[in-house]
Formats: sequence, C-alpha cells, structure tokens
Amino acid sequence: MNLYPLKFDPILKSLIWGGSKIGPFKNLASAGSGIGESWEISGVKNNVSVVSNGDLKGKTLEQLISEYKDKLVGKKIYDKFGTTFPLLIKFIDAEDNLSIQVHPDDKLGMERHNSFGKTEMWYVVDATPDAFLYSGFQKPLSPENYAKTVEDNTFVDYLAKQDIKKGDVFFLPAGRVHAIGAGSFIAEIQQTSDITYRIYDYNRKDKDGNPRELHTELAKDAIDFKIYDSYKNQYTPQKDKLVELEKCQYFTTSLMELDKNFERDYSSVDSFVIYICTKGSAEIKDNKGNSLNVCQGESILIPADTSSIEIIPSGEVTLLETYV
Repeated sequence: MNLYPLKFDPILKSLIWGGSKIGPFKNLASAGSGIGESWEISGVKNNVSVVSNGDLKGKTLEQLISEYKDKLVGKKIYDKFGTTFPLLIKFIDAEDNLSIQVHPDDKLGMERHNSFGKTEMWYVVDATPDAFLYSGFQKPLSPENYAKTVEDNTFVDYLAKQDIKKGDVFFLPAGRVHAIGAGSFIAEIQQTSDITYRIYDYNRKDKDGNPRELHTELAKDAIDFKIYDSYKNQYTPQKDKLVELEKCQYFTTSLMELDKNFERDYSSVDSFVIYICTKGSAEIKDNKGNSLNVCQGESILIPADTSSIEIIPSGEVTLLETYV
C-alpha cells in the first residue's frame, strides 16, 4: 500500500493543572476542562498513537513502523530506534503552574531507566498577559546546597523566570531545570521519553490529599547548574519563508507563516516529517497524488518515502515543521 500523510487520534490527559483550551483549540466538542495535554503523535509505551484517516485507520504507530520500516520513518532512524518512534508531539494547556522539573540525558536515562533522555522545545501558541515560565538558573546554586533550597521553599528564587508571549521559543536540553507557568498554551516537541524528575511542586496535594511525589535526589545528578546568557531562542518571523527555530541532534524545527502556496523538497531528508498546525488551515499534497487538509490543532505525519509536498493555505496558516 502507498503510504500517505497520516493523522492520529489525540490522546487527552486529564491533569491537576490542566485548563479548558484544548477542546476549543482542536475543535473537539467532547473534551471538557482539566485537560492539561493532548498527545498528538506518540510512540510512548501504553500511549501509542492510532491512525485516524485513510486505509490505515485503526493501526498503531508501532504497527506501522513494523510494517513499513524505513519507508515510514527513514533508514537512519529505523536502524537506531527500531519500532520506537523517536519524537513525542504535544499541546499543553496550563491553567495552573506545573511542577519544577528536569529530565535526564541519554546516558543517565539508559543507566537508570533503560530509556532515552529527554531534550525538548516549546513554541508558545498563546499566552495570557501574565503568563511566564521557568528555564534555567539566574543565580548560582551549588549541588551541595540544592536540596536545602527545595526543603526551605527558596529553590524558585534561583530560577530564570521568563515572561512569555505568542510565538516565543525555548529550547530545553536534557538537564535544564524548567517549568511551564499558568496561562501558557504550548506546542512541545521532545524526545520519546516519559522520564521526569519532579524537583519542587509548591507543596501541592494530589486529588487524594497527599503531597505529590518529588524526586529531589534523583534530579541532582541530572541538573545542569550552569548559568547561561539567554534561555530564549531568537528568530525573525518571515512571511512565506521557512524560518529555522531549533536544530539539535534530536530534531530540526522550523516555522512557516504562509498565505500563498509553498513547496518543500524532502528528497535529501532521511526522516519522516511532522507538521503541527497552530493557526488556520491548509491542504497538503504529496508527490504520490495524496492530499489532506490540516487545521488548527491538528498534527500530521508525512512518511519518509515522500519526496516533496505542496502546501496550499486557505487564507493564512501557521505550521511548525519538524523532522529528525
């Protein structure tokens, strides 16, 4: 069977800090409030995405990789990851502050959990006027004093707080302490890993009234305590151009703000390509004669054996393009 651009059923996550924006944003009448995350494309164990369009509808992403191998994901990716899909794509709606956390890198992740680490990036889809996030440190903290600051509730004082607005981009390499603040609506692109060390959670209780579990000690070896000049990615938006936001060993992500037809040649890209639509809608036509509409709140997977596509916007469309 000819592979074609794929859509998947969203995996909605009800979370203590979740809000009510994901339903309207994705045009899902059934999604109520308290939905913190929509996992758009996922190969995470027990949370594997299921195809929602075309002849492959009902098949899981894992089944597709088993069947189509490098045709779906690309040769270098299949050789390295096998049937594990290497990226996880999410929308995040934070009505309350998320816990402050850190993720291990590949080395520590493999040693402790037999899992890859987690490097990720955030694109701010929308933000309330007072929305903020934490990324990295703003003043020195030593590994020796770290646990004490968590205990005495001063840990947050050491973090770099960033006021955010629509279109802001943050790259979060494994080891960077971070947290999404209330009022943030974010598209997240990350390595496939569900390992999170929760460092601090504002002494919140879970739905049963118990303090939420912290991983203060586990996190210590994972944290990068260095202070950096800047934690925000700088880029200049350009109409009808491909604007690179982040390029790292795990993914390359670019922004497209289009109001006219746009062609992309993937003949030299040995990877699947994901499109995340954050505004508007467009038709996507591939070189094999397949065509698909993508709307705000949808994410699609272009198979690796696709050599080119044409994007035909209906009015204005904003897309994030990402591949390995």
